[in-house]
Amino acid sequence: MIFNSLQFLLFFGIVTLSYFSLKWNGRWILLLLASCYFYMVFVPEYIIILFATIIIDYLAGIWIENQKNPVKRKWLLTLSLVANVGILAFFKYFNFISENIEHVVHLLGSDTHVPRLGTDILPGILLPIGLSFHTFQAMSYTIEVYRGNQKAERHFGIYALYVMFYPQLVAGPIERPQNVLWQYHKYFRYDWENVKEGLIRMAWGLFKKVVIADRLAMVVDPAFGHITDHNGTSLLVAACFYSFQIYCDFSGYSDVAIGASKVMGFTLMENFKSPYEAASIAEFWRRWHISLSTWFRDYIYIPLGGSRVSPVRQYINRFIVFLVSGIWHGASWNFVIWGVLHGFYQTMGQLRDRFMDRQGITVPSASWYRGLQIVLTFGLITLTWVFFRAITLRDALLYFKGIASISVHDKLQTPLNANEMIFCLLLIGFLLWKENRYFQIPTRSNVKFWAIFSALVVSCYLFGVFTANQFIYFQF
Repeated sequence: MIFNSLQFLLFFGIVTLSYFSLKWNGRWILLLLASCYFYMVFVPEYIIILFATIIIDYLAGIWIENQKNPVKRKWLLTLSLVANVGILAFFKYFNFISENIEHVVHLLGSDTHVPRLGTDILPGILLPIGLSFHTFQAMSYTIEVYRGNQKAERHFGIYALYVMFYPQLVAGPIERPQNVLWQYHKYFRYDWENVKEGLIRMAWGLFKKVVIADRLAMVVDPAFGHITDHNGTSLLVAACFYSFQIYCDFSGYSDVAIGASKVMGFTLMENFKSPYEAASIAEFWRRWHISLSTWFRDYIYIPLGGSRVSPVRQYINRFIVFLVSGIWHGASWNFVIWGVLHGFYQTMGQLRDRFMDRQGITVPSASWYRGLQIVLTFGLITLTWVFFRAITLRDALLYFKGIASISVHDKLQTPLNANEMIFCLLLIGFLLWKENRYFQIPTRSNVKFWAIFSALVVSCYLFGVFTANQFIYFQF
């Protein structure tokens, strides 16, 4: 079930009204059943895989907490993590590994076919939707129990709800257990302020998705789908538009998830903080997909030594983190290169900062200098998004080759006319202005709330692109 559908609006309304009419014992059951239904709308059979991981980590958490022997505790945690990563790797990376093995075998002169998942093995099986997200959330639970930061959850239904809570189930935010588990035990009374804040957040998220992201997709999709039919200028514009498309698409999902939760009283973590206002790649990652970047920081970077080790080891650790991040995003060399590029950017940024410190060079505090840094950072980020969006590595290289052929004589090749392109630019400008001036839309005044909420809803209806486009991050 996708957020930008009438089916979800009806589902959300019915579940929320029912939620406030029940006592606590009925609420968690309602939310768990609703979450199961929400997930099963995509492919019903995949809920079996989801519940398998839930049972594994529920038992692992209790066993880890009860076990006093440090060695056995570590073994239990390791087994839990291996089980989670194993399930994720099997469904997400089996074919990627098979394809590369087959390619190597062919280079050696053999025509051996290596079996593929979904065709040769388990015909018809696909990657379960949102598997990477709820796998990481489940792993954070057992790790935090092992570290002593979270008590093992004895209530199986509440733990299942922690993993399956429908607003964040498919694309996050990836929550820590200590942030949300206690909330599922709490009875939240109806609060009009929470409802206003949540509904505005949902409306803004849908506006970003259907009005901005899906409209920009009308320029982006043809360019990446038919690269050779477009000149350099058109490809460059489409790449820039994709930077805003993926941001509005993904952050729009997070806004709806956070807003839907807030209506019922739950508070989820912020996942984006105006990332295209970042003046460096390091700052970008403090603002983009915060729940994932902090996950990698807490569970990979810091355990590897973090910033407590030598500078060379720090660089290696960062490369490892971004390599894993690239692989997490997708089973493709495109994503590996995307992750490596971000690791390279971070390393170059650190080397530059160390050099400037040694030379006593201070960074200018003038606003024009920060503006220049923001533009440069956006350009570097946009280049990496080409690898993220292109279907194959060959397509990505072909795309860069097309951009390299840019000429002042190029005419913009796009399905949209001049007025529609201007409208796209105005939407991007409005997005940047709003997120710079109002990170959260004020809702204390009922008059302002109804005016802004109505304006967003009407704008979605009048200017939205309703083609049932799935959110980009559903594929991860």
